[in-house]
Amino acid sequence: MPIHPTALVDPAAVIHPEADIGPFCVIGAEVEIGARTRLMASIFAEGPTAIGEDNIFFPYSTVGVASQDLKYKGERAFTRIGSRNRIREFVTIHRGTQGGGLETVIGDDNLLMAYSHIAHDARIGSHCILGNAVTLAGHVTIEDWATVEAFSGVHQFCRIGRHAFVGGYSVITQDVLPYSMTVTPRESKVYGANKVGLKRRGFDPEAIESLHKSFRLLGNEALNTSQAIERIREEVPATAEVEELIGFIQSARRGFIK
Repeated sequence: MPIHPTALVDPAAVIHPEADIGPFCVIGAEVEIGARTRLMASIFAEGPTAIGEDNIFFPYSTVGVASQDLKYKGERAFTRIGSRNRIREFVTIHRGTQGGGLETVIGDDNLLMAYSHIAHDARIGSHCILGNAVTLAGHVTIEDWATVEAFSGVHQFCRIGRHAFVGGYSVITQDVLPYSMTVTPRESKVYGANKVGLKRRGFDPEAIESLHKSFRLLGNEALNTSQAIERIREEVPATAEVEELIGFIQSARRGFIK
C-alpha cells in the first residue's frame, strides 16, 4: 500500500492495499478508500466517508467535513462517493445533516473542477461536470449527465435534470428542466433543448426534435404551465424523454425555469 511517510492516517481508516495516499494527506477515522483511488497530496478526509475505486483527488481538496449549516449539531452523518470521479484542486465536499437524510452522495464518472463546493445533503448523479467554482447549496440534486458551467450557484433544494446544460455565471433559484440549455445572464431563461450535448450522447434526432417542440410550448408566454403541458400531450410525440420532462415539471417543489 503506497502511503507517503508524511501522510497521517488514522488506524481506524480502511484503506485498500491498491490505494495511493500522497504526501501530507490527513485521513480520519471511519474513512474507507477503494482500490486504485489516488489522493495526490494534502487531501483532508473525515469520516464516516466511503470512497469507491479509481478516483483521483487533486491537491488541497477536503472530503466529508462538517456542514456549514448552523442547524448541524454534530449528528453522525455520511459522505458517499462512487468510482472513477476526478476531484480537482480545492474542492470542498461536506457530509450530510439530520434535516437532509444524513448523507451527501456523489455517483460515478463525475468531474468536479477546481474550487467547486458540494454542500450538505447534496446528491450528484453520474457523468456530471461541475465547472470551476460552481457552488451547490444544501439539499441540491444534480441528475445524471448534467453540466453546470463555471461560477454558477444553485439554491437550496433545487434540482437540475438529466442531460441539462447550465451556462456559466448562472444563478439557479428554481429547478432546471432535463435536456434543457439554461442560462441566467440577467434573468433565468431556457434557450431550448441541449441539442449539442444530446447529439454527442447518441440521442435519436426525432427525440431531440420532440424536446425542442416541448420547450417552445413551455416558453410560450400565452400559455401557463398546465396549458403548455396539455398542448405538448396533444402536439408532440410521447417519447420517453418528453414523458420524463413532464414528470419532472409536475414534481417540482420550487417551480422551474421556463
